[in-house]
Amino acid sequence: MAAAAIRGRASRLMSTSSGLDHVGVCSRDAAALWGAYERLGFTLTPIARQSRGDQPLGTANRCAMLQRGYIELLAVVDPALPDNGLGAMLDRFEGARILALGMEDSEGNLARLRRAGLEIPGISPLSRPVEAGGPIARFERLPLPEAPEGRVQLVRHLTPEAIWQERWMGHANGATELRAAIVVSGHPAESAARLSRLSGLALEPDPAGGFALPLPDGARVRILPPEVATAILPGAEAPALPAVMAMVIGVADLDATRRHLAAEPLVEVPGGVMVPPARAAGCALVFEA
Repeated sequence: MAAAAIRGRASRLMSTSSGLDHVGVCSRDAAALWGAYERLGFTLTPIARQSRGDQPLGTANRCAMLQRGYIELLAVVDPALPDNGLGAMLDRFEGARILALGMEDSEGNLARLRRAGLEIPGISPLSRPVEAGGPIARFERLPLPEAPEGRVQLVRHLTPEAIWQERWMGHANGATELRAAIVVSGHPAESAARLSRLSGLALEPDPAGGFALPLPDGARVRILPPEVATAILPGAEAPALPAVMAMVIGVADLDATRRHLAAEPLVEVPGGVMVPPARAAGCALVFEA
């Protein structure tokens, strides 16, 4: 009985989110987007064109790979090709338009979400070359249908070794991990419920107000009302409601990060410093030790 109970618990855990996989910042201006994050001290992966199955897409990304999680920088580079819905999202606004939670069991999570009443047609494949002549990175996705927060999804990496390479994980700004995503919502209880439903995990109160979704990898998603978000991120405003407004990046040495970013208009925030959204392609970046 004990062994069966352990196996059952392990199965349930695999059929929930495993952590905060990445936040995606999106733009129609690829050069400006990628240049902004290089200026902020991130090492970026090579330009990678995306495809859906055998269908080429008109989108490409570069990523800042961290020891835990990563930042995706996604842009439309060929308007003549399908863009997998990115253009429609950018019509609303440019900035942090993707919130991806990790998963280990695509089939189990699909079954769980369907039991919860979500009409998900199936597992969506996505692939891209890591670099010219290099391996192909492959993913499985379970997007949350019609999420007003943006492209909110569960993601499973089929080839994690292809993108988490040591040569791309050292950053001049000292970034080491993706610690949190901050969602601002005019109806935080509704946004929080959607994220809880997608992840299969329980919410808790956020200390500042609103809700938090703790994730198994130690990261979290904070879902805050506008007045709380602007209080903890002075000068930052959400481009729309609801939206991903900021991400929190852990660093090895906060003083070294401050020195590296000395030319930026940094804002002091509790526990760290913030790069305003205007300097980071529409998404506030909080660096903390």
